Amino acid sequence: GHLAGVIRPLAREWRFRTLGEYRAVLSLYGITVDEVKGEYGGREYHGLTYSATDREGNKVGKPFKSSVFGKEAGIAALERRMHNAAAWEKTHKEVAAATAGKVAAAMQTAGHDRAQFERELMRQGIGVVFRQNEAGRIYGATFIDHAAKAVFNGSRLGKEFSAGVFNDLFAGQEGIHLPQPSAGVEHPTRQQEHTGASQWDGHTGYRPDHKDGTTQNVAASFNLFALVPGGASGDQPVPPQRKKKKRRKYGRQQ
Repeated sequence: GHLAGVIRPLAREWRFRTLGEYRAVLSLYGITVDEVKGEYGGREYHGLTYSATDREGNKVGKPFKSSVFGKEAGIAALERRMHNAAAWEKTHKEVAAATAGKVAAAMQTAGHDRAQFERELMRQGIGVVFRQNEAGRIYGATFIDHAAKAVFNGSRLGKEFSAGVFNDLFAGQEGIHLPQPSAGVEHPTRQQEHTGASQWDGHTGYRPDHKDGTTQNVAASFNLFALVPGGASGDQPVPPQRKKKKRRKYGRQQ
């Protein structure tokens, strides 16, 4: 279906250095990915699940284990891609530089007009995903170069492209909404900002060590997976979880 048609080529062909960057490009197509980690029966498990999302970035329908989409969509293959992307970037600095140039030009043209900024970028084949908290503060900005199939956290392009800069530029402005999937922009705006480790107790949540500060928690729905022995793909059985208030799955970006 739609999910497999998007996930397989993205996982195989795109360049991203963190799970957050991979999630940003998936979000343009109405899909999100979550990490699941923990221990069951004395065995560690670490895997991914994919879910379809609505226009606001909220999950709809049931999550699917990554093994449904093949090994390339699983955590081990993606970690290899992230590692390779970091090496590739060192020898292809011109790709990030070209993306940064387009972002800078769009900022110049658009000034404080967020919708115009997004249109300018789209005209140049660049998508942008902003993450905002409930109060509308932008705490994440990720740029997606469709031609190069490369994803860049704003602050990695340069500190003048970090989330804080765009928050100051576009204070309180909503993004434009476009039909999906688009080569352009989709704005998850209903996300809570995680403010600290106090929300996590060792059972239902964890804080993975991703450079972009993406935080996840294991959602209550994961117990719908039958407990089967994990295959070589790294998909391990997922234990039943206590019901827990649904949280948005995005963390603060530095």
